[in-house]
Parts: sequence; structure tokens; C-alpha cells
Amino acid sequence: MHLEVDGRCVNAATGAVSVEPDSTDPLVVLLHGAGMDRSVWSQQTRFLAHHGYRALAVDLPGHGGSEGPALDSISGLATWVAGLATELGGPLHLVGHSMGSLVALEAAARHPASVASIALLGVAATMPVHPDLQAAADSDDVQAARLITSWAHGSRQHVGENPTPGLWMLGGTQALLERCAPGVLGSDLSACSAYGGGVEAAARVSCPVTLILGSGDKMTPRKDADPLLEAFPNGATLVELSGAGHMMMQEEPGAVRQAIISHLENSSHS
Repeated sequence: MHLEVDGRCVNAATGAVSVEPDSTDPLVVLLHGAGMDRSVWSQQTRFLAHHGYRALAVDLPGHGGSEGPALDSISGLATWVAGLATELGGPLHLVGHSMGSLVALEAAARHPASVASIALLGVAATMPVHPDLQAAADSDDVQAARLITSWAHGSRQHVGENPTPGLWMLGGTQALLERCAPGVLGSDLSACSAYGGGVEAAARVSCPVTLILGSGDKMTPRKDADPLLEAFPNGATLVELSGAGHMMMQEEPGAVRQAIISHLENSSHS
């Protein structure tokens, strides 16, 4: 599906189900992480689309099939999400991963009328970036993709486990990152590292919130989400996935699907 936000083309996957503008089904928008695109949500988008939701896994500006330039700050991306909500006739249920979780959090704080709920995967109060990784990404060195791929996956995936038979999860992640347009991964990582407003944003969020966290996440360790959990004024639902790494939506697709569905069902009753 293609739509236009701020005069630029946006590409989105809809789970092979048309997103009808006059439907009353809830709008769920899935936001990917740094250097990635809509394809990381392939195990969730189609499921949501066939279970009563209008689902859109979007390519953020400058990523995948969406027109650039890429936006270089979390606040800028949050404002872009508000524009997306206007285009779709929101409000949106936002499901964000890693950088996308910070965008969803900031959007809910800054633009509450545009956001119905947020589910945050692989989130932390701050997301500092290792200097070696930032340097590699800034120079478009393939080492950046290798480092992220290694750190982002849990131990089980490093010995070949994949819920989809015949596919190599680590190879797929590295290939995805290597396809990222020049300069985009470095910009994304810099935006994550520079964002220091997570706790302040959480304190202003009024919509329903769910955090989905992996106990084996090396990029955003489980404990680093605690300041956010303490800051949400109306509390938050916590789902912990034992052994899952940062790429939990691919590593544990069924558990993540169920957590998202439970979050959406609970949000509709709030």
C-alpha cells in the first residue's frame, strides 16, 4: 500500500488485506527499528489483518520503499506519526520496536489525540549506542550490520533456531541492514542515542501501554525499561519473554502476536 504524508510517498505492508478508510476496525501501525523496514513485522502484520484490525507495517521515511529523506530525531519521527494518523483518519494503536518504540512513546506524549494505545517492544529509558557501532554506521561500513545482527539476537538464534523452517534469521537481519540507504543507519542510531526524554514522555502518556521485553535482550536490557514502567501515570502491562533477544518479534512470533492482541483487546475496553 502507498499513501502520502507531508507530500512524500510512504510504503506500508497491510498483510494482503485492503485497509478500507470507512471501516470501523481499529488502526494498528507497526514501527520498525533503526536501519530496518516493514519486513521485520511479517509474522505479525498478516495475523492482525485477519483478526479484525486494519494493520499497516510502515517503512519510515527514507527506509524500505518510502521516499526520503530519513528524519534524524525521535521528536521529528513522532510528529511524522501524527501526520500519518491524520492521513489515515486515526487515532492509531502504535506498536513500536527499538527506535520505533521511542517514536511511539514520544508520539503518545506529544500527540495524544493521534494515539489510541502503545505497545513497546525492546524499549529502554535511554538507548546509548556503542562508539564502535556508531562509527561503523556513520561510515556505512558493513561491520555495523554485523555488530547489530550479533547483538540483536538471542543465544538460541546464534545456533540456528528459527520458527520459520528453512530460513537463516541472522543472515536475513544482516542482509536487511546492508540494504539500508547510505547514511540512514548512522542517522537512526544517532537519533536513538541523543534521545533523553523517555521518562519525561512516559510521565505524560495517558493511553493504555504494554511493554514487551526479552530477558535475553543485549541491546536494550530488561532492567533498562524499569524507569519507564515507574513513570507511566496509569501504569503499564508488562510481558516478559524468557530467553528472547532484541528481535523478539522474529524470535518469538507467536508470543509477540498474542501479547499484541491482548494489548489491543484490553485497550478497547479501557
